Amino acid sequence: MKIVLIGHGMVGHKFLESLEACGLQAHVTVLCEEPRPAYDRVHLSEFFAGRSADDLSLVAPGFFDRPGRVLRLNERAVAIDRAARTVTGSSGEVFPYDKLVLATGSAPFVPAMEGSDRPDCFVYRTIEDLEAMQAAGRRSRSGVVIGGGLLGLECGKALRDMQLQTHVVEFAPRLMALQVDEGGGRMLRSHIEALGVSVHAQKHTLRIVDGHEARHRLEFADGSHLETDMVVFSAGIRPRDALAREAGLALGPRGGIAVDEQVRTSDPDILAIGECAAYEGMVYGLVAPGYDMARTAAAQLAGKDQRFRGADMSTKLKLMGVDVASIGEVHGRTEGARAFQFSDERKQVYKKIVVSACGKKLVGAVMVGDAAEYGTLLQTMLNGLDLPVAPEALILPASDGQARPALGVDALPDAAQICSCNDVSKGALCAAVRDGATTVAALKACTRAGTACGGCVPLVTQVMKAEMKKNGVAVNNHLCEHFAHSRQELFHLVKVEGIRSFDDLLARHGKGRGCDICKPVAASIFASCWNDFVLARDRAALQDSNDYFLGNIQKDGTYSVVPRMPAGEVTPDGLMAVAMVAKKYGLYTKITGGQRVDLFGARLEQLPAIWEELIAAGFESGHAYGKSLRTVKSCVGSTWCRYGVGDSVGLAIELENRYKGLRAPHKIKFGVSGCTRECAEAQGKDVGVIATERGWNLYVCGNGGMKPRHAELLAADLSKERLVALIDRFLMFYVRTADRLQRTSVWRENLEGGLDYLKAVVVDDSLGLGAELEADMQQLVDSYACEWKAAVEDPETRKRFRPFVNTDRPDPLVMFVPERRQIRPATAQERSPETETTA
Repeated sequence: MKIVLIGHGMVGHKFLESLEACGLQAHVTVLCEEPRPAYDRVHLSEFFAGRSADDLSLVAPGFFDRPGRVLRLNERAVAIDRAARTVTGSSGEVFPYDKLVLATGSAPFVPAMEGSDRPDCFVYRTIEDLEAMQAAGRRSRSGVVIGGGLLGLECGKALRDMQLQTHVVEFAPRLMALQVDEGGGRMLRSHIEALGVSVHAQKHTLRIVDGHEARHRLEFADGSHLETDMVVFSAGIRPRDALAREAGLALGPRGGIAVDEQVRTSDPDILAIGECAAYEGMVYGLVAPGYDMARTAAAQLAGKDQRFRGADMSTKLKLMGVDVASIGEVHGRTEGARAFQFSDERKQVYKKIVVSACGKKLVGAVMVGDAAEYGTLLQTMLNGLDLPVAPEALILPASDGQARPALGVDALPDAAQICSCNDVSKGALCAAVRDGATTVAALKACTRAGTACGGCVPLVTQVMKAEMKKNGVAVNNHLCEHFAHSRQELFHLVKVEGIRSFDDLLARHGKGRGCDICKPVAASIFASCWNDFVLARDRAALQDSNDYFLGNIQKDGTYSVVPRMPAGEVTPDGLMAVAMVAKKYGLYTKITGGQRVDLFGARLEQLPAIWEELIAAGFESGHAYGKSLRTVKSCVGSTWCRYGVGDSVGLAIELENRYKGLRAPHKIKFGVSGCTRECAEAQGKDVGVIATERGWNLYVCGNGGMKPRHAELLAADLSKERLVALIDRFLMFYVRTADRLQRTSVWRENLEGGLDYLKAVVVDDSLGLGAELEADMQQLVDSYACEWKAAVEDPETRKRFRPFVNTDRPDPLVMFVPERRQIRPATAQERSPETETTA
């Protein structure tokens, strides 16, 4: 089968992925008029916060290298010949088809007005649009968005991210007039204006002319005006149906290509999906219905009976950091419907539910400022669940120690769609849990639930825990048999009660004698709280093997030695000192991926002497053996590189010296890049920092290990002082709340509320912990001491590195034969009792 797909946006690419899932063997030619393949338009505004076009890409590496997949970029379809079954491209090439799929999407609506085509007037649709806006923003002081809907507010955020004085002009009496009611619109406006964005509602723009103090002047129908340097139109969308119209296909009454339940057009060999399609006269402007159409189209072509029967238009978004959710019929137009409202102007929270005349069914809901109940309320409406006797309690804050009534995920049928982006049902999630997926990260991996917009993650978590409980799987967070507490709970007990020894912790909150799980965890917590010497008499027995000897044990029983070289910077004298140590002790040397020198092959009894020499040369422990900060990798930045806009080396040195020795649930790696060319690979690190012309962008929770994870932007355009404060908060919040041996990437995947919650805690200080987290970090910074320096200066600690308990001398009859050719075997003269090794 020859399939031609016109359009390679989000929905078009979902169609291709769905074809693969259906197992259909077909030759597919994709005509994409843009210069790049499909990318994530939902998160388009993040482009202004530092995400690149590659970051936004939806196409997996090698996707179009497979047989039967042809992608033609910069190829616009100009004509469809239904009789000949061909599509003509803008290059003049003709593409034959057996089946044609139209995914042409929509175009921004620009109101007819004088001056709409002036320079520095834009639409907000493609990456090319954003690049042009970005260029204009560099020569502007102010910007106006015409349109106060979903996209308009997203665009307003983009202008604010460019540090422009931002205005939003809306024709309707309130923002998001279709999605929220009057009360919600009033609260949303209050939120937006508190962020420094000016809102101008009920404004009809007549024309755009030359300004007096700025480049443009918007003249309104009421006689007022507004001056600005750039204008962005975001006043809605129109389905791109011109190609279908010219081909004689039937259209919807208000535009869009008319389709049936099988997403077939009036020509059964042509299908239409996404924002260009009109089902029963309705054009769906959200990505989830488009994905559903894409899956339906793929199933139909594969001979499977799947139907599209419309979609719920409920939505949950974070606009300029403000939670906004809309479910069902929010304006109370349903006959006999009654509404319950809650408003807290101090906390800027507004909630409303609309219930049926009988009071038993949910009809709609609006939430602004706090949308925690969105997932539960949406499923309640979609599945027709009965409401509690007092439905208003669902949105009222709990008081007097009483919890809200819970509708519960147990009431949902297995067919309930939990993740609309990837069409994952409750039944599929439960089956995955029964097959062993008992963490959010595992559920994401095997079902893809929560991997697109992420809005369903809280509900996914509830389903997972309920199913685990139902199947007799203990839903507990016990660290081990000796402590009926999670690592997070133990951390708080140690911190609040000032516990400094394992025996004390065990006596107060545990039982038995401890084990190889709880002892290293307790040691890490003590180090994170008090920063005492890890090999002190009461701590040493708690450490695992690497920490016990302050070195990584290798497969031949020797140890590696890694002196700290902050940001990879080292002096010639320092290099010579390392080289002399390596030569003296016959060590294999290697430059690590973290820009340090690793010395391999050190015998146990040699470690103190080696470190004495390195410490004398000015080096410190590199903590390569610990669950702690390992390295801060850097490029050469503005010091040497002609592209650099920030001193990445200087900042990386400062960060490594600040956080060196920080003990955590797992190892931590940093990267600092001096520009967006990203030579330090900062976006693959637990903490990544990238210099921009406006400051530093902070990325978190990346991982370049066995399961690579791209770091996510936490905050942008930061001063160095603000950057350090946010890193302090992030690291201490991670140290406090992560499970044992949990990398930041896995911690983030399992964090309820996801990135939005993390931003709220770390950046917005929603829990009021900011100052406390910063103070805790400063205490650790102030109390830092090099562990190896303490070890070599303490006679009792040095005894741990004897080859035998009763002598410092090794066995002269036993020697190691070096495996690497680079390291020559020791001569007879060198094999003296002072330099020989034991097995």
